[in-house]
Amino acid sequence: MKLILASASPRRAALLQSAGLRFDVQAADVDETPLPGEEPEALVCRLSRSKAEAVALRCPESIILAADTVVVFDDEIFGKPESVEEATEMLNQLSGDQHEVMTGFTILRPGSKALTELVVTEVTFRKLSTSEIQTYVAGGEPMDKAGAYGIQAGAAGFVSRIEGSYTNVVGLPVAEVLQAMAKR
Repeated sequence: MKLILASASPRRAALLQSAGLRFDVQAADVDETPLPGEEPEALVCRLSRSKAEAVALRCPESIILAADTVVVFDDEIFGKPESVEEATEMLNQLSGDQHEVMTGFTILRPGSKALTELVVTEVTFRKLSTSEIQTYVAGGEPMDKAGAYGIQAGAAGFVSRIEGSYTNVVGLPVAEVLQAMAKR
């Protein structure tokens, strides 16, 4: 049975390829706006299910894998920044502190109930200088990443500690996904 990654994220695709999986990509177009009062854990799980269900309508005979990732700091959800100013503010807040990266992922097989799981990784940033943040943001990398950073690239030097799944911080907790797929 064909595996479909319901995501346009090149990082998720690269992670799956590095795990040796063969798959096609079908991006899901869903509204990612949090519901009033929705907790981050509930948000990423709901969005991953919605993405999987949307793609399953187009590919009903395939296994669908969908995911959604957010950064959470001080109970605030940091999604993808919408401006240079927002990216700079996010990084200033994360500087010298700990935050969580949460990914909800859903596996949907034809004729089966969706399996949705949550993976949380604790990440600590060292104290960043204003010029480091400005240089990083000016390079454009933060603009398509939750929390305005990519641990696998230019922000690798910002991280002083990580507790949990590294690949979760990149965008997909590969070990957990593979374990869940083996269960189904």
